[in-house]
Amino acid sequence: MGLDLSRVMRSSPYWPVFGHPTVRRVLPGVAVSSLGDGMAVVAVSWLAIELAPDAGRGVWVALAAAAYTLSGAVGALLLGRFLRHRPPAQLVGWDAALRAGALGAIPLLHAFGALGIEGYVALLAISSVLHSWGQAGVYTLIARALPERDHLAGNAVLSAVGSIATVVGPPLATLLIVYGGPATVLAVDATTFLVLAVTFLVAVPGDPAPESEDDDTASRATGFAVIRRVPALSGLLALSFAFFFLFGPVYVALPLHVSDGLGASAGVLAAFYTAFGVGAVLGSVFTGFLGRWRMWPTTAGIVIGFGALLLPLGLGAPTAVSVVCFGAAGLLWPPYSSLSTALFQRSAPGAVLPQALAASSAVRVLAVPLGTALGGPLVAGLGAVGALRLSGAGIALVGVVAAALAALRALRTRPGPGAGTASPAGTEPAAGPPAGEGGIGDGGSALSRHG
Repeated sequence: MGLDLSRVMRSSPYWPVFGHPTVRRVLPGVAVSSLGDGMAVVAVSWLAIELAPDAGRGVWVALAAAAYTLSGAVGALLLGRFLRHRPPAQLVGWDAALRAGALGAIPLLHAFGALGIEGYVALLAISSVLHSWGQAGVYTLIARALPERDHLAGNAVLSAVGSIATVVGPPLATLLIVYGGPATVLAVDATTFLVLAVTFLVAVPGDPAPESEDDDTASRATGFAVIRRVPALSGLLALSFAFFFLFGPVYVALPLHVSDGLGASAGVLAAFYTAFGVGAVLGSVFTGFLGRWRMWPTTAGIVIGFGALLLPLGLGAPTAVSVVCFGAAGLLWPPYSSLSTALFQRSAPGAVLPQALAASSAVRVLAVPLGTALGGPLVAGLGAVGALRLSGAGIALVGVVAAALAALRALRTRPGPGAGTASPAGTEPAAGPPAGEGGIGDGGSALSRHG
């Protein structure tokens, strides 16, 4: 009996995602802008190197990289009063339009010889002020457009797009830099965000499934206030911050380990990052099939596994083994991102979901740079290998603590004899089945900017 390809495709968890008209309209714009941002990862630092004076060049490169990410956290904290009631498509469109304008000004000023390093850093910061809100808008739209059982697969599709961009974008940026310079890459990046802005402001002019305001107080709450009121979200945010913070030192320790400890070339470092990116692409595909796994134990288990896979880098394993382990860690990155986002989508009240997601994005944006800043002193005190070992062990320990706390909470809330089979408040049923079949109810990217 021959293989029925059509039946196999329709049984995939991704079929409802690609079949949804709203998601199908926005995915091309998301893919194009993700590719542009994957290219910008190389161009932002390279143009900073060209513009900065010899004295303090390293400081300016660091400031440029920080400006391109950290201003999004500031926007999440300060702009909630003005943006909390906006439809998710509008949040994405405004973010993309601002980024297109600010990034587009960079090559224009550069062409006229009017771009200095100070103005460059300022434009990078302006371009990302709405980034946390734009990300929140994308995932809020997914949550409102798709039924709950398809949230994880929808998140995984977005994660896959970002992961592919981290693999394809840097080589394309390198080619463009050779033939046109880094400013040309940023011009392309600006164009991709213009495409994204048009996609969300025209193709999705309104909220595809508006949520009613739960109550006036909730609608005015900040994202962090919402998270504080839901213990599961508070715990998840703490876990995410610790995970990303402890991963931050890897950005300092790994290059120094390759260059000084191994005495290897930049090609070996590229092999580590490429392996991570390929693993992330595969992990994104795999994520959609985790729908029937219990979300909290799976999330904590991913953190434990990720930390364990970093340990060979700090234990003197052969380079080939370390590269494979780092690639396997990349395999776990998208499932964590998609699962943690799905937990937010299912636990935050619908009226305040954008605020909660923007706050979560702000914390993640801050965590990695703070951890990277810690990497310098760690490497100075422990050496690159010691810093990698501490990072891996710390991440694994955080996952163990999270798993233990989740188990304790489940034990406390377990119904006694005769209480029936209904899930108690605060616990989490299996993630997969649709509502009415035992599923959870409404109350229930590291190496790139998309996390």
